[in-house]
Amino acid sequence: MKYDVVLIGSGFGSLTAAALLAKRGLQVCVLEQAKYPGGCATSYKRKGYWFETGATTLVGLDEGMPLRYLLDTTGIRVPLRQLEVPMQVHLPNGQVLTRYGNLEEWIAEAERVFGSHNQRPFWKHCYRISQQVWHTSLQQRSFPFSAPKDLLRAALRVRPGQLKLLPAAFRTMEEVLRKYGLLHNQLFVDFVNEQLLITAQNYLEEVNELFGATALCYTLYRNYYVPGGLINLVRPVEAYLTAAGSTIRYGQQAQRVERLPDGYRTTTNKGSFESRYLISGIPLNNTLKLFQDEKLQQRLEPYLMPSEQLNGAFTMGLVLKGEEPPKVLHHQVHIPEGLPVTGGKSIFISFSDPADVQRAPAGEMVASISTHVPNPGHLVLHDKAVLEEAILEALARQGLLMRENIRSLQSATPGAWIFWTHRAYGAVGGYPQYKHIKPWQMKDARLDHHGAYVCGDTVYPGQGIVGVCLSGIIAAEKLVQDHL
Repeated sequence: MKYDVVLIGSGFGSLTAAALLAKRGLQVCVLEQAKYPGGCATSYKRKGYWFETGATTLVGLDEGMPLRYLLDTTGIRVPLRQLEVPMQVHLPNGQVLTRYGNLEEWIAEAERVFGSHNQRPFWKHCYRISQQVWHTSLQQRSFPFSAPKDLLRAALRVRPGQLKLLPAAFRTMEEVLRKYGLLHNQLFVDFVNEQLLITAQNYLEEVNELFGATALCYTLYRNYYVPGGLINLVRPVEAYLTAAGSTIRYGQQAQRVERLPDGYRTTTNKGSFESRYLISGIPLNNTLKLFQDEKLQQRLEPYLMPSEQLNGAFTMGLVLKGEEPPKVLHHQVHIPEGLPVTGGKSIFISFSDPADVQRAPAGEMVASISTHVPNPGHLVLHDKAVLEEAILEALARQGLLMRENIRSLQSATPGAWIFWTHRAYGAVGGYPQYKHIKPWQMKDARLDHHGAYVCGDTVYPGQGIVGVCLSGIIAAEKLVQDHL
């Protein structure tokens, strides 16, 4: 059978593009090497418990945001519970900072912890930028431009407010903090850096204002918990595809893509699939290895990032029994002295909802823990126990868990990420933001300017479920504009 579109990988960018193309009546086939859909935005089952693979919280459902657009366009329904408080941050000085979802409450909290000097104007500025960014992102679905028709479509959709965003692409978050006189506030600088690391994969001297302000404000939009885990975000998309006559084929590890006179042939470990069009939803480093076309490889080479510029993760999954249910499910803990081996300065922990018996039986919870690993292709973790011990000690010190309540523990290094996901270097979180790479210099959705496209967290706009959802929207739209 020859499909209209074959998509490589079932990350949320691929699933978004697949759903939008299936809605248009195209026969879509998604090839996934694992046994679950969703890539880094899903869950996996171990010994009867459901753990999150990567992402643990969901945003992007407010009006004018990408995930809202996908669900409204397709009619897909996802089980959701809005979080009253998105997150708490445990700072180096022992204070606990609550990231309230309401802007005024959050500003009051920031002033309480960091002092009143310019917190209000700084956060109002960042929130205004973030609103403009999200509003513009769906209006300008031809961005980044890679063909003359993109410019024409962008010109037809341009609004005065969009042009006002342009200077923010040239300013770093370090410059923004300097403007508001906040660089001398070390506690605040450390907070901003560790928050940016989990949302933009880099620090304030590298992240531009457009992405940085948006990343810092994600808790000021509605944050959701998905009962049963993020597997229940992607399963409804899978069901939608099946109902539309399309399919996801599991256990299919893509090995090679060949361009044919009338389309593409994708060869996997189990067979080959022909299609008129192709979308790669796997990282650019992996995508490049699938193609033997030298011109395409030369075109992609400038967009690739080596291990030295990427982040991996050390992750842990816990089963807790008899633990006091937390009032807030998501926490970031700062480690000023740094963790052993990795040097990481923060830990992120997410608990399952105590009432969520899909993920753990009544009276038990699961917890997903992660910390960044720089240069994951070269930093080898020989002794996981040392890092496990340091993380558990830090969490217990903050009162986030009692070690005697740990029923089971598992951990994984970037090497395990390579084994599970096949992502180059075991890198997670997408390509970090760098100041020398402006948004329009990021890889756009067109892969070869024939019939192949790309989406995911290593192309525009980058990180997070909401970001890859937007990349899938753009890939689908450009394919339709180019060929249908």
